[in-house]
Amino acid sequence: MMLDAASWDALRLSLLVACTATLVALPIALWVAWLLARGQFRGKALLSALVHLPLVLPPVVTGYLLLIGFGRNGPIGGFLYDVFGITLAFRWTGAVLAAVIMGFPLMVRAMRLAIEAVDPKLEQAAATLGAKPTSVFASVTLPLIAPGILAGAVMGFAKAIGEFGATITFVANIPGQTQTLPSAIYSFLQVPGGEDRAIALVLWACVIAITAVALSEWLAQRVAKRIRGIEGDT
Repeated sequence: MMLDAASWDALRLSLLVACTATLVALPIALWVAWLLARGQFRGKALLSALVHLPLVLPPVVTGYLLLIGFGRNGPIGGFLYDVFGITLAFRWTGAVLAAVIMGFPLMVRAMRLAIEAVDPKLEQAAATLGAKPTSVFASVTLPLIAPGILAGAVMGFAKAIGEFGATITFVANIPGQTQTLPSAIYSFLQVPGGEDRAIALVLWACVIAITAVALSEWLAQRVAKRIRGIEGDT
């Protein structure tokens, strides 16, 4: 599975994009999942539809919408450039944004299911003992939904690693700058003799995916043992 310089660049960029996107999206996804699972407000159905919209839209359409909105001439992109000097289109940071948008629904869904599975009576019991809402969440809810958070993080990371359509539309396929692992595989398959380089990247992608899943399973088991220990003490 030896890689040349261009392949290593694509692999490193993909890992950077995936890790950054996961860290950025995780707290926002948890907050939105909590709103959808426990909140009662007007527009809840609309919020849920907007969150899941990237799952049903073709990725190229999502990438084009990002280009329109976050390009230098777009309303949001123009503001970011004029005020902060930030450019997202055709930059690796734009690949992070595309990965966040595409993986966000998967993260929210996994966390929402975990939150909905928690018995509200446990939280109510802690509240009746005088615990503040933040303490209830940190000491009761968060440990119980930790496996769901881990599952959401892994799903978001995996989606970021494999994202192609929205990324290539929004940030193009510039070697060394915006060429991620899927884009590099696609490029190698378009040139004669590039199959070996593509296969090497495919194998690395499999290794990363298996490692991420194995790590999440290990962490989930540790969390489950800790929860059982807490329940046993009580």
